Amino acid sequence: MNKNTIPTKFLWVDLEMTGLVASKDVILEVAAEVTDAQMETLDSYEASIKHSRDKVAKLMQENTWWKEYPQNRDDFLKGLPSGKPLEAVEKELIAIVEHHFGDEPAILAGNSIHSDRAFIKQWMPELDLRLHYRMLDVSSWKVVVQAMHGEVFEKPEVHRAYEDIQASIAELQHYLEYLKGRE
Repeated sequence: MNKNTIPTKFLWVDLEMTGLVASKDVILEVAAEVTDAQMETLDSYEASIKHSRDKVAKLMQENTWWKEYPQNRDDFLKGLPSGKPLEAVEKELIAIVEHHFGDEPAILAGNSIHSDRAFIKQWMPELDLRLHYRMLDVSSWKVVVQAMHGEVFEKPEVHRAYEDIQASIAELQHYLEYLKGRE
């Protein structure tokens, strides 16, 4: 991939997982949104992943985070039987990338996107091969804008994939507008 190619679109991805260790934890939910460079939505995707209830419950028990979000835990556990196999989700995401990006590098975007990328690399390696090595991480914008200007964006703590993508896009738009207003 040509590192000088200017992207015209972004692939926003958010994964909900049982924890943050890609080699041990599993993906529970996937959301993706393709936007143009002006953050206008071109396509959206959501899927729950099918897993054994016992396996997911055990992994959740090992992670204290789930104690703080019992409703999320219960919702994920209830949805496991109706989820899709991870292999099918990976194929559907690859089809979205091929349709919208073609030869253009698919730049992954999101908040703390390196964590999602680690899970993609571990659990969806064919998708990972279609992604550019560069990523758009909104949390980097947060760090810089807060440190240099004291500007804080209050993001809702929903911890559901689709809602988290929407919040990440809104957060980046907020920082861009804030910096534009300082010109």
